[in-house]
Amino acid sequence: MPQEIEIEFKNLLTKAEFNKLYIAFNMESVPEIQQVNHYFETKDFQLKQHGAALRIREKNGQYQSTLKQPQGEGLLETHDYLTEQEAKSWLQGSITLGPEISKQLQELGISAAALTYGGSLETIRREQPYNDTIIVLDKSKYSDVTDYELELEAQSYAHGERVFSTILTENDIAKRKTPNKIQRFYDSLRNR
Repeated sequence: MPQEIEIEFKNLLTKAEFNKLYIAFNMESVPEIQQVNHYFETKDFQLKQHGAALRIREKNGQYQSTLKQPQGEGLLETHDYLTEQEAKSWLQGSITLGPEISKQLQELGISAAALTYGGSLETIRREQPYNDTIIVLDKSKYSDVTDYELELEAQSYAHGERVFSTILTENDIAKRKTPNKIQRFYDSLRNR
């Protein structure tokens, strides 16, 4: 599927809160997913200016480029699959966009030639269905940072917001402003 709307809710967690939810949702019985996000941006942050983000996700030996753009109450995700060689070319500075993302970037007035590789973020993820949503616990490492995050993916904003708020309240977790992973990654580079 080259495009989809993603409705998700995020909250950064302390390690103790992460461990509490890990136990509460029996995540030890869920297989872990290891993934690496490789991030791309222009030197003058044109994607960020449009509220967009571009990454390659490496998972289970597969590579997928994804452009995320704001869309109503969610994010429009545009995907192109890459071969391992294409992904490695991107990381070495030779970026050849797939047809779907190329079209979206053209609409934003951003050239593939302006894109540069920023670095990577590694995540160990566990996810499972919960109350007509998908609950996700992520432990991510990038720069010199390790962070913990609760994500909840939903089909509708209203339902997702209710379930997310209930999880936070029932587990006595403060709701925190949580930038997305790419923003946290680039912020960590600026704070070095």
